[in-house]
Amino acid sequence: MPVPILLVTGFLGAGKTTVVNHLLAHADGRRIAAVVNDFGAINIDAELIAGASDGVVSLANGCICCSLEGDLLRTISTLLRRDPRPEYIVIETSGVADPGDIVRNLMDPVILREAPLETVLCVMDAATPPANLDDALQRSQLRVADIVALSKLDLAGEGAGARMREAIRAQRVPAVVVDARQGEIPSALLFPASDRAPAPREPGPKRPAEERFETLSWTSDHPISLPRLQQAIGRLAPKLARAKGLFETAEQPGRQMVFQFAGGRATLAPGDAPAPGVPRARIVFIAELGVLSKTELDALMDGCVASS
Repeated sequence: MPVPILLVTGFLGAGKTTVVNHLLAHADGRRIAAVVNDFGAINIDAELIAGASDGVVSLANGCICCSLEGDLLRTISTLLRRDPRPEYIVIETSGVADPGDIVRNLMDPVILREAPLETVLCVMDAATPPANLDDALQRSQLRVADIVALSKLDLAGEGAGARMREAIRAQRVPAVVVDARQGEIPSALLFPASDRAPAPREPGPKRPAEERFETLSWTSDHPISLPRLQQAIGRLAPKLARAKGLFETAEQPGRQMVFQFAGGRATLAPGDAPAPGVPRARIVFIAELGVLSKTELDALMDGCVASS
């Protein structure tokens, strides 16, 4: 099964390492492999350390942390050969790195098949002067992002978060903007529900940890019409923060497609063969509270079913 990659970018001192620390310490059963530039900055509680060897720190909660030395693709390939294999890979970039170059490297066909880039997270200090967003590097970090996390809100002063949100909107960035207090970001945005198990139809929304977002699921035992899905996603897009799913299409029966929606962008990629006994279409949608109703979602998605 492919191992999704979360790429964490942001300027020097933005708070990227705080976010990575929080992900490692609050993995909630996920096996996360973090690739970092500096072990010394990773503030892992001593009781979580289970051992260290070959440049890898193993944590008692099943996560690992390794230092990026040399080629990124070689580091990822090494992680993919570990037993047990990680379920997610988190890469923290240097604060002076252009994430566009890293994204292009991760498009390597071999890596893309085994470890697809799922989410780009840009961490931004809420106290950053809005004029700084005209800097070419910061613009690049923002424009590849699916999610922008505002950090250090407690230090930024009253109104700083609102001013930064307005400055980001002025850059025409399609990313979802969230607050990251103490490095915490709703995990439903970073790790949308996977398709490792059948997803039953939800009687109502499930709430991620932060009460700003809710998760709604839709399933069908029939394949989807791709043109109808494109129309439905076009109507849903203004209300969505994220979406992810697996489904068969009427145009290519017997073959699963992996659907992703993030940062205003939708993508489709070939998936594994369908597993027996699971719905032929299952998609998870994440939206801000009250923006998208289950009734509206079901009506639009039921209209995508090829047999209807």
